Amino acid sequence: MSGIIGHTTYAILAAKAAEARKLPVAALIQRHLSSYLAGAYIGCDVQTMPAAICIDTGAGVGHGPAPIDKSPITGGKVRPFTLKFGEQEITPRTIHDTFYGRAHLILGWKKGDEHLKIPLSKMLDYVADVAGDAIEMYGPGERPLAYVMGWFTHVAGDGLIKSVLDGINLQLLDGKYTAKNRPIQDLISFNEIGLDELGLNWPALLDDLAASPVEPVQLHYMRCAQRRGRLGAHFEDGWKPEHEPLVRIVLAENRRYQRQRNPRLIQQLTLKKAANSENACDPELSRITGGMTYPEMKQAAENANFRHALWQMGEIIADLFEKITNRQEKLQDLPVGNSPDWEELTKKWLK
Repeated sequence: MSGIIGHTTYAILAAKAAEARKLPVAALIQRHLSSYLAGAYIGCDVQTMPAAICIDTGAGVGHGPAPIDKSPITGGKVRPFTLKFGEQEITPRTIHDTFYGRAHLILGWKKGDEHLKIPLSKMLDYVADVAGDAIEMYGPGERPLAYVMGWFTHVAGDGLIKSVLDGINLQLLDGKYTAKNRPIQDLISFNEIGLDELGLNWPALLDDLAASPVEPVQLHYMRCAQRRGRLGAHFEDGWKPEHEPLVRIVLAENRRYQRQRNPRLIQQLTLKKAANSENACDPELSRITGGMTYPEMKQAAENANFRHALWQMGEIIADLFEKITNRQEKLQDLPVGNSPDWEELTKKWLK
């Protein structure tokens, strides 16, 4: 599954699985859902910025370092996008190469930085330290911690779907994580899972996500700040505080551009009725899959047991939430009880 729809879906399912287990982080996630979902996407994919600028409209188009040769808005010419940083013009490829591994921990490091990759055996310790620091150094509010838990769903989700971590068995058209599969995964998650089964308000969820504030704890877990806290004590290598000014500009750009992308994504993923009264998807998404119709995509997802793979994703991430909680005593102290609703208070107070 690709991009914001995939990672939002993973995060929501992980939150539901955590709630079913009554994990201490579950209530926290519900109280700060927008920040949790923001962490689940732009808390990790710092390359969320335009690939190019549409010459005809001046709007950013594409995504990060992925090449684009014409505008998806007008079909016209584009020019490369660069991010202004002082007197410099930073390319999306530079942003990706410099920061992608720092956010993803266990994958995506550029050549020469592989030694900074966090071993799988240390991943949960790393996240547990970040969670403790979110409470002790970036609290007392809960929002930074919710953001951290969302970020971890992305790290784990990418690890699972890209076969760095074991546990997901999904074979769609041509494997587990391929360009040809992504439209099917996104369309089914957006429509069949999100709208029909979970009743999600995608425009509201994505808008709130993109409007969420930058969380300084992100610079901490990317090691783009001064080394300190539990994380600094246990993971001494790779700290680059000189990156902090650029990262702050990048994180602001992530949110700005995602607000621009959201309406386009929703329009592209929203189904329309074809002449035969069947649901039809965006022609470009159909083209990427080799010309499949939406009913054929639904059948392919059913044949691959896609819903079960999503259930696996939620359960595995909830398992990891539990293991992180066992490592971090600060998480064990989170309030888990539900506050009384207005109807309950009315019954008491009317007496």
